[in-house]
This record gives sequence, C-alpha cells and structure tokens, in this order.
Amino acid sequence: MIVFVSGGARSGKSAVAEAAVLEAAGPATPYYVATARVSDAEMAARVARHQRSRGEGWVTLEAPLSLASAIARVPAGGAALIDCLTLWASQVLYPQKDNVEHPTPEQALAELAECLCAARRRGITLVVVSNDLNEALLPDSPEVWRYVDFLQRAHRLVAARADSVVEVVAGRRIEWKPAQRALKNAVSGDAKR
Repeated sequence: MIVFVSGGARSGKSAVAEAAVLEAAGPATPYYVATARVSDAEMAARVARHQRSRGEGWVTLEAPLSLASAIARVPAGGAALIDCLTLWASQVLYPQKDNVEHPTPEQALAELAECLCAARRRGITLVVVSNDLNEALLPDSPEVWRYVDFLQRAHRLVAARADSVVEVVAGRRIEWKPAQRALKNAVSGDAKR
C-alpha cells in the first residue's frame, strides 16, 4: 500500500504518517527514510526533535537523493516512511558539492516512480510525506517557480500511484483518495497500537 500525506508546515502530517507506518508495521520494525542533510545547528535541532517525537524502535535510512536504494533495504512486507519530498526536491535541484553523482530532475522523478513500484512489488507499506507550498501567492522568482513546479510534479506522480491521499490541516486529516478499509484507521491517525 502506498499512502501520500501532505500538509502545510507544522500541520501535524508527520504524526499522521508515523501512526500509519506503526500500524502497518505491527510488531515488526518501522523504517524511516530521511531525506534531510544536516548542514547546520538549526537543522540538527530539527532532526533531533523529530527523532524524539517518533520515539525509539525506528530504523533510520539516510537518503537525501536515492530513495530507491533506501527502499531496497526495507524488508519485503515491511513498512517505511519517506520524510520528506520537500527536502528531497531541494537536494535534486540544488546539489551539494560533495562528489556524489546528482540526478537530473527527470532522472529523479523516474527513480521516484521506480521506488513506488518496487515498494508495491515487495509488499511494503510506503508512506510518503511532503509539504504543500503553493497554497498562498508565490514570490515572483524564477527559482521559486522552478522548485514548486518540480515538487508539484513529484506530488502528482505519488498521488496518482497512491492507494490513499491525505491532506493534514491543523492536525485534522482530509481524505482526498480514501484508503482501503484495512489501513483506514492508521491513515486517519486514530489507530490504537
């Protein structure tokens, strides 16, 4: 099952996504695919806050670019959370000078599609999180428009292939593409563990 969870900054989307992964994992280990690069003290504090809030027991896979290689490390039938496409998109469009081969935007979208297919083939419950960035007027900047265009292409790709699409607003979910009954409670964030 593939679930896409989106929402604005601090909307509660991470809590909804984490609950879905924990429910799907059951007694097995949940996986957290981290797309952030820790480049300064502010980002380090943010990552630490996220780790504390989700608690122990998660296996973290660092994947600022290669989502497919991270998903390949999740056991068949497992459950994983990709957090988040927003940061992944920034890694794709604004590569670091780190001697790592960076994909073009088209290559990155193709890899994202393959990541979703691989998860489905291997029976992995994959929850993908991203931020909604274009709810307000955007600045008149070609780079902002380039970034939003790429991110929205990624959103449309994931939403089209997802079994469930959930938007989180003020901690409450709106189901745009309802999940099947088996994970409906987990996707809603109301599941009891």
